[in-house]
Amino acid sequence: MSQTQTAFTTEEFKQAILDKGKYYHIYHPFHVMMHEGRATQKQIQAWVANRYYYQINIPLKDAAIMANCPDQRVRQEWIQRMIDQDGEYPDGGGREAWLRLAEAVGLTREQVISEELVLPGVRFAVDAYVNFARRTSWREAASSSLTELFAPKIHQSRLDSWPQHYPWINEQGYDYFRSRLGQARRDVEHGLNITLDSFTTCESQQRMLEILQFKLDILWSILDALTLAYVHNEAPYHSVTDQPVWHKGLFK
Repeated sequence: MSQTQTAFTTEEFKQAILDKGKYYHIYHPFHVMMHEGRATQKQIQAWVANRYYYQINIPLKDAAIMANCPDQRVRQEWIQRMIDQDGEYPDGGGREAWLRLAEAVGLTREQVISEELVLPGVRFAVDAYVNFARRTSWREAASSSLTELFAPKIHQSRLDSWPQHYPWINEQGYDYFRSRLGQARRDVEHGLNITLDSFTTCESQQRMLEILQFKLDILWSILDALTLAYVHNEAPYHSVTDQPVWHKGLFK
């Protein structure tokens, strides 16, 4: 649809958003490999350790959205996302649940918290997402969260397949996925309402769809980096050294 055409109706716009689901990272070969039980323990551990960096940055992204949002009602609802991830003292929320997953797959929490296993490509992708949320309008940043439309399916796929394929993973590791089934559905309803109300012209709708594609690119790129390092054994500087010499985030 070109900018000279009329805007989508609400239902058409919603369907255009849903159609983006065909690019969700559930279809990435690395995720398919994990789902089908073909991943090694090292590959599972690498995914958990690198995905941790994404998890701990979600509250920073949400804080940026709230900082840019003048609407009290929106902030009152949006803050629940931060609480879900960070928890309320002394509960550690989603972050703590992810660390239990790390322990369940054989990592130590100290190892994961240190971020020593986070690949540069993963760090760059996640940092780009947080910086986008800080710099753009709160409505655009909020709309980027709508990849959560597709999240319940990916969490359920892990709950369905991982216990069967990876019996060595401790049961406590699945708490995060279980909790997100309900949380993601709640967040989607809020985020979708904001998006459908905020983008009503052809130009703004096309921009929002491009923003959603940007978020999909972030998630896909994370798995691209893991594939290169842990499937093709071509981690950064692999032709020079087998040591993880890349920077550890000192410039944030």
